[in-house]
Amino acid sequence: MLTAITGINWGDEGKGRMVDLLSEDYDIVVRYQGGNNAGHTVINEKGKFVLNLLPSGILREDVVNVMGNGVVIDLKHLNEEMGRLIDAGIKITPENLKISDRAIICMPYHVQQDCLEEERLKDAKYGSTRRGIAPVYGDKYMKKGIRMGDLLDSEEALRAKIEGITEWKNLSIEKGYGAEKIDAEEMFNWIKEYGFKLRDHICDTGLFIDNAAKEGKNIMFEAQLGALRDIDFGIYPFTSSSSTIAAYAPIGSGVPNRKLDCTVGIMKAYSTCVGEGPFTAELFGEEAEHLRKAGNEYGAATGRPRRVGGFDVLASRYGVRMQGADEIALTKLDVLSYMDEIPVCTGYAVNGEKLDEFPIGEKLEKAEPVYEYVKGWHEDISGCRKMEDLPEAAREYVKYIEEAVGCKIKYVSVGAAREEYIVVPD
Repeated sequence: MLTAITGINWGDEGKGRMVDLLSEDYDIVVRYQGGNNAGHTVINEKGKFVLNLLPSGILREDVVNVMGNGVVIDLKHLNEEMGRLIDAGIKITPENLKISDRAIICMPYHVQQDCLEEERLKDAKYGSTRRGIAPVYGDKYMKKGIRMGDLLDSEEALRAKIEGITEWKNLSIEKGYGAEKIDAEEMFNWIKEYGFKLRDHICDTGLFIDNAAKEGKNIMFEAQLGALRDIDFGIYPFTSSSSTIAAYAPIGSGVPNRKLDCTVGIMKAYSTCVGEGPFTAELFGEEAEHLRKAGNEYGAATGRPRRVGGFDVLASRYGVRMQGADEIALTKLDVLSYMDEIPVCTGYAVNGEKLDEFPIGEKLEKAEPVYEYVKGWHEDISGCRKMEDLPEAAREYVKYIEEAVGCKIKYVSVGAAREEYIVVPD
């Protein structure tokens, strides 16, 4: 069974929590794109964990975790993240964490370049997390990247590669932005300090996954962010720099010869967004602040307050289509329990015209939300474990969303802890 767990909206939907939950039935969990620019928060019996780079399956001792070729890896950040988990009693070894030899390394100069460009853009900035993600993906496609497999080559070959790339990079860092010149020796020493200790984890992960699939292993592919942050199909240019959709999972994992059996789309019971760009359903003022506090909506990677809004029908229906979702996990339904009436963005209006489909470009920038309010339930639902345990209004809300996006809701999260969820019967 090959299953992708993907975000339907702008990211921060609760994918890590669902991967941690569903990984009980899987042998391997693979991260297939993105870097340390977003985070997954997982709460289980071992504690609360924020994972930026590591697959969420790392919290299960019997699961093998893979960082695929589509991931970009900040070596220093990965070492620190692994260290925090090891200190918390989580086992991490070359047997349960494998890193693709084709994954690109996010270097300190990528972070520097990211910050310099955001500062240059000023008010026109893209809302980058300033962690080097756009520059490192840019270098990957410019064929100027340093890959994890390079750490297994001779030091002479690695040093030569770093010297050549830093000479090229200084044309923009030093002579373009006027910043301090990158020192190749410093970059080599940085890689030695943080990269060499990871060498036992580096391997041909595509071959490992393909062999596992031949053996009938259950493999889960974990995405970062959501469909609306995809480089091709998201709210460009306010997107990530990688492909966040399920169709990319086999490619970013090293097994483009494999096909997915199932895609589970993760979707919140309301809308959230971190960073810049159009967010039509956004709420403001006290209504937004109450929702933000109720859902603890602050970025796992950055700590930034998330923008919040009611459930967005157009954006979610579009996200379901882009992800090819077979079923939905609806998260944070419990957050809405304080509301007497629940806001739902049922459509967009542009110059008086109501749109039926999610737009791009100027139409998206100008879109105004069309809001309706549905009845709330105003009671604690965190103890519910069956659909019939939910108040009638909560059941009706789940049914309303399911029909609006055109995809079956299979799981309903009613709390942050691992066991606080409902499986919806067929």
